[in-house]
Amino acid sequence: MTVRSILDAKGHQIMSVAPDAKLSAAIKLLGERKIGAVLVMEQGRMEGILSERDIVRVLGERGAGTLEEPVSAVMTRKVVTCRQSDTVSGIMEMMTTGKFRHLPVVEDGKVVGLISIGDIVKRRVQEYEHEQEALRDYIKTA
Repeated sequence: MTVRSILDAKGHQIMSVAPDAKLSAAIKLLGERKIGAVLVMEQGRMEGILSERDIVRVLGERGAGTLEEPVSAVMTRKVVTCRQSDTVSGIMEMMTTGKFRHLPVVEDGKVVGLISIGDIVKRRVQEYEHEQEALRDYIKTA
């Protein structure tokens, strides 16, 4: 199974904010969309990623005043990415080792999607369910 198969099922939509957007606006977007991270993009270029973990960290360190700061002051700048051809097992290992839950998908320098560990788990569960059903059908006909 590849990243492409997850994106084909999930979709290629990308939620993003500008680097100069206020942190409070980004938090509102995360809440409204029920998502855990948003890409920080400017003129089609990925500048960083803002996750719930980034928000909790900065609020713990600097307090509620950071809500009025720009996203660029809080975001993670060194973003790990993957390609559509990467295997799910490979990116699971990457995410586990790096301790992050969201991974932008980049092809030819362009962001084409964003996957989360939740997307991967959902896809793996579907895969196991299909395998179980195939085994049940095989046993019934044996």
